[in-house]
Amino acid sequence: MSRRSGRGRDDGFDAFAASTTGDLLRTASLIVWDPSVAEDVVQECLLQVARRWSRVRRMAYPAAYARRIATNLAIAAAERHSTERAELAAGLDFEPVAAAARLALEQVDNQHDLDAALGRLAPRQRAVVVLRFFEDLTEAQTAEVLGCSVGTVKSTCSRALDRLRCEMTIEPASSSASHRKEPT
Repeated sequence: MSRRSGRGRDDGFDAFAASTTGDLLRTASLIVWDPSVAEDVVQECLLQVARRWSRVRRMAYPAAYARRIATNLAIAAAERHSTERAELAAGLDFEPVAAAARLALEQVDNQHDLDAALGRLAPRQRAVVVLRFFEDLTEAQTAEVLGCSVGTVKSTCSRALDRLRCEMTIEPASSSASHRKEPT
């Protein structure tokens, strides 16, 4: 016997939500950079999909539709979150101890450095990097999800990767030439 939804019919939404929530949450978390906000984004995404489920379930790729909604919601949430952080920081004359401790821990290894650098990207740049490299979408698929041109995806990705490279550049402790042996 199949499971019935609250509407008294088996519509497949519960199975869809169960199978896509993890991926949607990962994508949203990487874009908004705040787990609780990402959960809100996914919840709102699934509510929007549920409202249109009779149409969405007939789509060829309903998960791609949900990812597009989640991505757009996450970008908007990340932009709001960035604005709120900037407004709060403007009122502070000191760096909070927790932020200083977090920065020290981020320098432990490259993964933490990458996470921090990714978190400092603009929300749209972060979305492009997440969709291209974490979700492994093509440039065309990324453009479709974001509702922009492939050229915009390419240029945004290029700027984001340049910024990540700059932030991830590690100054060598000593010249590698001093460790090389001269040929005899």
